[in-house]
Amino acid sequence: MVPKHYRRSCLDCIPDHPLHSDLVTRLKNALEVGDKDTMMDILCAKVKHVDATIELSNDDWMKSPTAQLHPLVLVGLWSLEYKRELTNPLCISASHGHTACLRHLLFWRADPNAAPGGQSALHEACRGGHADCVELLLEHKANPNLLNDDGQAPLHLCASQNSLRCAKTLVTFGALVNQPSEETQETPLHTAAKHGLYEHADLYLRNGAMVDMKNSLEETALSVTCREAKEREKQESYLRVCQLLLTYGAEVNSEDEEMKTPLHKACKNAHHSLVLLLLQSQADINALDYNGASPLSCVLQAAAFKKEMRPHRTVQTLLNHGSPKIWPTAFVKVLKSCSSVPEIIEILCNSYPHLPISEKWVEAIPKEDFQRYLPFYESLFRQMYTVRTLQHLCRCAIRRRLGRKCHSLIPLLPAPKSLQSYLLLEPEGILL
Repeated sequence: MVPKHYRRSCLDCIPDHPLHSDLVTRLKNALEVGDKDTMMDILCAKVKHVDATIELSNDDWMKSPTAQLHPLVLVGLWSLEYKRELTNPLCISASHGHTACLRHLLFWRADPNAAPGGQSALHEACRGGHADCVELLLEHKANPNLLNDDGQAPLHLCASQNSLRCAKTLVTFGALVNQPSEETQETPLHTAAKHGLYEHADLYLRNGAMVDMKNSLEETALSVTCREAKEREKQESYLRVCQLLLTYGAEVNSEDEEMKTPLHKACKNAHHSLVLLLLQSQADINALDYNGASPLSCVLQAAAFKKEMRPHRTVQTLLNHGSPKIWPTAFVKVLKSCSSVPEIIEILCNSYPHLPISEKWVEAIPKEDFQRYLPFYESLFRQMYTVRTLQHLCRCAIRRRLGRKCHSLIPLLPAPKSLQSYLLLEPEGILL
């Protein structure tokens, strides 16, 4: 671990090759155009010594008398952060995956643990997914558990699919799979969960990672996975990670600092497959977070922003697993937030024998949504002057009898598939 006072002193040091020196100018030009030969020549032959400190940028506005400062800076209401990028030949070589240059520098006894800019060459290699560089550095006694200026170990920077070999090599050389980062207290397993990296998570768990360690927000890896499962393209990746974590005994009802469970977060993302997996793993469908929100409330609040995720499927699944329904008098709020997803309105309405529809409901629906889904909303407000059909009332009686087992028992009934779908609240686009 690099002491913080040492990190600060590194940033205050005088570089061997300052920003505006001829060497740095030529080096930056070579890096910009990807001129590997020139870069290697400079780093291996032109620097003062193998551990030379190189200044690649310096945003120290205090040193520039001509700097145009914002008026709020002058009165002390807004402070600018002093940003200075210091590095060395080893770090530059590792960050660009130039193994030959790295090997040359290490042969001439470059320090593999030097971190002039707060980050060692091993951190740089892991961030770039350069497995050959990682192996070479570790063979030359690079510390696999060294923390960078942000308090992260190299394993924390293995955050992409192409870094799997880096992670495997680090673990082989003794990297600690349960090492938390300084500020966020996240372990490598949290990092794998955050990015949906199944193979990374499997590697750490097979090597002793504690599945329910919590970060500074009281989140386990399972909780982080459910929070980050937002992108439709990566749904399968996050689902696989969750399945793996649950296989290793992850607590499905763990709460974070806001008392949100993984189910709350999966519902907020309207990730139907993930919600179904959690419910099958005994997630508490009645759990309330710090603000009193249930999992059903979470998906209803996010539905308008998650239309591409078909949020009505999540609502339907929750109700078929026995989720408490929305209090009828609060239905106006649901109309306001979910008017652009009429399937949700239909599913919710069909979960009650009858609802006290009023003129306030009409006012709650934006005109554009009312017109876009006119057949459905006309069928909804016709219920204001009539009662639901006997068929619907029978559906409600059967569902009330089966309770939270609707999802498992209705498919076993000796009834046509169309009738089973009806009992399971499959939306039809109109209320009868």
